[in-house]
Amino acid sequence: MDKFYFETIKQDAETGARAGILHTPHGDIETPVYMPVGTQATVKGVFPRDLKEVGSQIILANTYHLYMRPGDELVKKAGGLHKFMNWDRPILTDSGGFQVFSLAKLNDIKDEGVTFKSNVDGSKHFITPERAMEIENNLGADIIMAFDQCSEYGVDHKYSEDAMKRTLAWLDRCYNKHQSDEQALFPIVQGNLYKDLRAVSLKETIPYAKYGIGIGGLSVGEPKELMYEILDSMYPNYPVNVPRYLMGVGSPDCLFEGVMRGIDMFDCVLATRIARNGTAMTSRGKIVVRNGKYKEDFTPLDPECDCYCCKNYTKAYLRHMVNVGEMMGGMLISLHNIAYLTKLMRDIRASIIGGYFKDLRKEFYEKYSLEG
Repeated sequence: MDKFYFETIKQDAETGARAGILHTPHGDIETPVYMPVGTQATVKGVFPRDLKEVGSQIILANTYHLYMRPGDELVKKAGGLHKFMNWDRPILTDSGGFQVFSLAKLNDIKDEGVTFKSNVDGSKHFITPERAMEIENNLGADIIMAFDQCSEYGVDHKYSEDAMKRTLAWLDRCYNKHQSDEQALFPIVQGNLYKDLRAVSLKETIPYAKYGIGIGGLSVGEPKELMYEILDSMYPNYPVNVPRYLMGVGSPDCLFEGVMRGIDMFDCVLATRIARNGTAMTSRGKIVVRNGKYKEDFTPLDPECDCYCCKNYTKAYLRHMVNVGEMMGGMLISLHNIAYLTKLMRDIRASIIGGYFKDLRKEFYEKYSLEG
């Protein structure tokens, strides 16, 4: 039997929501799942011990950033990412494609690969699909993503089509280069917000989706309703025997809407990024604790949360930490946000298995508002 395989445990009778298990060499992942992002081989401000305590099953690391610093060869010498960052559960690395196109300076995209200048020191680099596979092989994550071209929101049909076709060509090269049975390669569907391009991309990508499939190029600035339209258009043609991964999506409402449209895996830096600015995700919406109305609020962030932050600290204390620039404020809220999203996905999974997913979704929206 393959070291990677996916089982569907329960399919919701009325929607595309499903509960499953993705088996990997570093442990089973119960889906649907939210995956915290550890860009530089660490989830910013959160100890691995605490990630395990709140139930994080898998975390991400970023190929582009680790290629820049400390270098994929060094990580390989350290024994791979699992040993380097002391995380014994599954890890996923993206291909670095998004960062090459969004962070790097003066990128020159050609069929052979991408030439770009580092956002760290301005040095010049050339990444091909083959080189991307070599880097990800050196990093040693359980799940690795194919090198793709993500076209930004607002570009025309021709540019989006060219990027989508290049992604397909690069996928074939990634597939031929990648040989390790210790890593599962996920291809990525592109096509921007054009349903015809998404349909072609999905059809041509499925033959490469042995272990899973990524949906890229969404949540890049477009209205959420447009993202949902694209997901709706692709849903009938998704492969059923592998997990579907919606890349870069992690707000609570989008998690519900994605699951309802057949998505199994999500990731996003949002949880820790907004936490460092003093914003918490809660069952009653976003709370910006730096606001004055929390100065004498001695209640926890979320009465429905039992994380370390909510059990031990108040909004007033967190507001003080954030407003005086103490790093612990951001750390505590980061932990809470990850705990909240992780529990939300556990609850969603339980609702699918229990047959009350739509009821849970309705209850979520009734309580979820922008508290501020």
